[in-house]
Amino acid sequence: MGAVRQMPMTDSTPDVSPQTDRMPRLLMILTLVTIIAVAVGIYMALFYAGTDIEQGEVQRIFYIHVPSFAATFVAFSATVLGGILYLRTRSVKWDTLALAGVEVGLVLAIINLATGSVWARPIWNTWWNWDPRLTLDAIMVLTYAAYLMLRNGIENPETRRRFASVYGIFAFATVIATLMITRIRPDTIHPVVFGPILTDASQMSVQGDFELAATAGVTTVIAYNSFVWSTLLPATLIWHRIRLENLAQRVQSLKARVLGE
Repeated sequence: MGAVRQMPMTDSTPDVSPQTDRMPRLLMILTLVTIIAVAVGIYMALFYAGTDIEQGEVQRIFYIHVPSFAATFVAFSATVLGGILYLRTRSVKWDTLALAGVEVGLVLAIINLATGSVWARPIWNTWWNWDPRLTLDAIMVLTYAAYLMLRNGIENPETRRRFASVYGIFAFATVIATLMITRIRPDTIHPVVFGPILTDASQMSVQGDFELAATAGVTTVIAYNSFVWSTLLPATLIWHRIRLENLAQRVQSLKARVLGE
């Protein structure tokens, strides 16, 4: 068998060498700090915060449920930013940011939805009901899942990026609606974490609501986890996803070049 001809490297040939794709030191540090910070938050949720008087141990899931939505908000905000900047500059890097924001945000949104369902089972005696907040949460998840379907359904790269940018910007309306629904709909039974909400009819707290100051450590743990999940976690995951997408694009470009020759 003849020797396989090695394609010479030129300035226009994508470089996929291990040296090129080595993880930046800053990302390594950020990843390590994020892992430690998340682990500390879980420890605080399990052992530092007191047990809620009304809900018992199941209330501890809020230390993941609430921060996961904060992280979702940040990740989908990155999609809006990436979409706007791509439409203005037509630079592929901003489309990559938008895509990374959607994929990371979608995972975090599913975590938020799943933990809410786990909490609802002992509190509402059901895994799911059509409460306005839960319904909007599910609509938000489906809306961003459709973003990925839209990208996969358009072959032309420029058209795909342009349509995805516009879609990602307008899809953020579902995030805002999910965030605000407990403040504007009096018929929701979803709890507002930061203080009890009283209804006009009964002047009683909605089912499952709780006061942060009522249990020792609750305020501290929710504040700590919300900070970690809305800053370190989405930044780390999005950065990793961007690097993965850049690598995939370089490999695809190299593959097309090899096959073309």
